[in-house]
Amino acid sequence: MKLSGKDFDRAVKRAIDRIPKEIRTRLDNIVISVQPRPSRDMIRKLALPPDDPPFGVYWGISLPERSETNPPLFPDTIFIFQEPLEDACRNLAELEEEIEITVVHEIAHFLGMTEEQLAALGYE
Repeated sequence: MKLSGKDFDRAVKRAIDRIPKEIRTRLDNIVISVQPRPSRDMIRKLALPPDDPPFGVYWGISLPERSETNPPLFPDTIFIFQEPLEDACRNLAELEEEIEITVVHEIAHFLGMTEEQLAALGYE
């Protein structure tokens, strides 16, 4: 499935609106950036396989790793990658569900949450 950039952005907004409030409030100081796909540099820095691009990536310093004496220089960012998500989904409902799951997982990286904590919230 393929959407225009504007339609994909609307799908991202709807997906984020579905995230439970106790998780969604953690997005206040996080930038959400929709990109067509991860850059080659990002793939290299994260040591990801180039033939299996991620749906999203958290880029920043997680809360447990932060230091009051050495704050982050750049804002935390969650990148959502349109093309890999579209390639994996058959329809808009499936796409929005996958975006929701992706954003929650990336917020979890920011918070330092475990996979078990995510599963308890229904995000496996």
